[in-house]
Amino acid sequence: MNDKNAPPDATDSNAAEPLPAIEFESSGRFAVHNPEPVVTDSARCEPAPFVLGEHQPLERFSQTDEARAHALALLQQARRSLCIYTDDLEPWLYHHSSIEEACRRFLLANPKNRLRILVKDLNRSVKDGHRLLSLSRRLTSNLLIRKLHPDYPAEDASFLLADSSGMLVRPEHGQFAGYALYQNPGRVRLQQRAFDLAWDTSILDPDLRSFLL
Repeated sequence: MNDKNAPPDATDSNAAEPLPAIEFESSGRFAVHNPEPVVTDSARCEPAPFVLGEHQPLERFSQTDEARAHALALLQQARRSLCIYTDDLEPWLYHHSSIEEACRRFLLANPKNRLRILVKDLNRSVKDGHRLLSLSRRLTSNLLIRKLHPDYPAEDASFLLADSSGMLVRPEHGQFAGYALYQNPGRVRLQQRAFDLAWDTSILDPDLRSFLL
């Protein structure tokens, strides 16, 4: 059927001329911030080969696997108390099956054992899920997670304290580098005092309360 109102065919000699190219001038460069990759247990983490309460040299690290190895060594060897001061539960460090298992064994070894975690911001961990949050739902009596009070001066460093002699410290948030000590009661005592002062003013995050119910 021939419709006189139909648009002209592309081969029609009277077809419209192609439009001129449009010039585009970029106004500048823009940074694209992709989300951090989800942490997966691609391989079982092995602890650092140092003995808590005996090894005296300071051990420096700069890689994620080194940091996790020292953290795992301290968690596995602690016998009384563990304290974690962290910005956001650092999934790259603590969201790992080996870390969760070490914490679980520590908490079940003795009913008096206690793991306290002081966090600046829990939103990401509650939203995305975290192994230590899940563990806290099962062991609510001796795994305590609190949020730093917004009016309390926050430290830049993140750290882990094991008993009275071991500690892992990362001086700058967002940087993997830091150091571990396995036998330094003096420095651990000072850091423990700072942790306890912050803990005494800490609060229970509403998001965490909903998560634990």
